[in-house]
Amino acid sequence: MHDDDPEIRPRDHGEEVALFRFGVIGALTRRQLARGELRAAMRTLSNQSFRSPGAVRTRTFSVPTLERWYYAHREGGLEALRPEPRSDRGRARELTEAQRALVLDIRREHPSATASVILRELVASGRVTEGAVSETTVRRLLAEHGLDRIALRDGAGARTRLRWEAERPGVLWHGDVCHGAPLCFGDRKVPVRIHGMLDDASRYVVALEAHSTEREVDMLSLLVRALRRHGPPQVLYLDNGATYRGALLSLCCARLGIALVHAKPYDPEARGKMERFWRTLRQGCLDHLGALATLDDLNARLAAFLSEHYHASAHASLMGRSPGVAWTTAARPVDRLDEAKLREALTARSRRRVRKDTTLSVAGTDWELDQGFLAGRVVTVARCLVDPAEAPWVEHEDHRYMLRRVDAKANATRSRPPRRTHTATPPRASVPFDPAGALLDRARARAEGVTDEETVDALDEAMVDAEVTP
Repeated sequence: MHDDDPEIRPRDHGEEVALFRFGVIGALTRRQLARGELRAAMRTLSNQSFRSPGAVRTRTFSVPTLERWYYAHREGGLEALRPEPRSDRGRARELTEAQRALVLDIRREHPSATASVILRELVASGRVTEGAVSETTVRRLLAEHGLDRIALRDGAGARTRLRWEAERPGVLWHGDVCHGAPLCFGDRKVPVRIHGMLDDASRYVVALEAHSTEREVDMLSLLVRALRRHGPPQVLYLDNGATYRGALLSLCCARLGIALVHAKPYDPEARGKMERFWRTLRQGCLDHLGALATLDDLNARLAAFLSEHYHASAHASLMGRSPGVAWTTAARPVDRLDEAKLREALTARSRRRVRKDTTLSVAGTDWELDQGFLAGRVVTVARCLVDPAEAPWVEHEDHRYMLRRVDAKANATRSRPPRRTHTATPPRASVPFDPAGALLDRARARAEGVTDEETVDALDEAMVDAEVTP
């Protein structure tokens, strides 16, 4: 899958709202709270402001609303958070995506510029309509991206930094990418991007693999292997890069009940554990690789480094225990993730129009259908990213049709298949149908003085005779 595919999104507006609601109460679903503690936590949460999908302004949610979401998710998961269908009306204007990017670029290049100065310049230059956006909106945008003036001034934000750790192994995983030195294969240089996932409490590396690219599909393939081997965590804590901002990754985590958390931009200290592992990996492995022939050779060395050294070595933050011992001896909940749930979570759907030659393009590859009646129609194309090599399929009117790669040379000698239809049986050949003749009979009857009732009766008798005549 291309990580720049703009069509990867929640299935519909209902799932988008469900994702938002899960993001609001997600922290509460991961904590073991008594009834009184839960009520107090919800009162605290009710004082926070959130921006719901499609809304311009933030708003707070009452304790009863939060309780309803909490218990609905506990009973039915993400699907229980879907709202009843409705249409939003009267939305106010807001910054477009291009204007958002422009405001952020201005702040990065001119850190001393205040929100009011930035907005005033945009209005004066005609890039923003006067009165369309408030200074509060601009300030909130800058704060959301870590570009508020306090954070830019001292580099640490407005709050005191604390050392933290997950309560037990399996609760929180870190994910990141390390850029290694390129590999030289003859005259060709291949970039090295090492994707890794680290358990927070045990420092155990649940997945580590070298690729030549840094795409969402690489991250998803690594996540699939980690989930199959170790089961899902409660929280996935990732960098803020484009690799970890894909819509499919967010959708997958929400479907599996995994809270997806991104670190603040320009705050490497918040990623200290992962950064410390990368330093250990560089010093113990990457800086002394020698000559390698393929990426598979590099992956073999990475696996050996983990099993023979890192997982077996004492770790200072674990009171002298090794990450391997801390991981294997910890009590973790029963893994209820099966292959069906994993496939559903990693199934992406998009709307495409089938060409007249019954082909369509998916991720830069042309595929074709055997069902000629779908030519020219807009259909839903689904792909399961558990195995990126698996062929996509079409979902249309409660039917599933498999796709195959287009082989233009083979089609040149292939017989043309008939255009199939949904009609199971052909219509009867003996059905009488003569509109012009019926009008002629009515005109003749009127000319001869026959009443309309008599004409209708005569036509009915003629129809019956035609149906029983072989």
